[in-house]
Amino acid sequence: MEAMRDAWTDDRMDDLAARMDRGFAQADARMDRFENRIEASFDKIDARFEKMEKRFEKVDARFEKVDERFEKLDDRFVKLNDRFEWQWRLLLATYLTTLVGLFTAHF
Repeated sequence: MEAMRDAWTDDRMDDLAARMDRGFAQADARMDRFENRIEASFDKIDARFEKMEKRFEKVDARFEKVDERFEKLDDRFVKLNDRFEWQWRLLLATYLTTLVGLFTAHF
């Protein structure tokens, strides 16, 4: 054990410290480059989401127009339903009148 302590001189310790500092500086530089790439990727993703949001706004506007058209169509169906209901009642009244007429004429 004593021999190992003699081998670590101040110069060797300074050399180790310098190598460690260079290694950490390289690791920091690599990490900075990595972070920059990640940030650039997120910027691209954010830009794409903004484009998508604008497109969805256009789609929402189109759906509002479609909703308006469906409301008009619903109104037309209500009017049509009212007409069919009136015709159904008229047909039923005619049928019942015919039955009553046939029944009373037969007896």
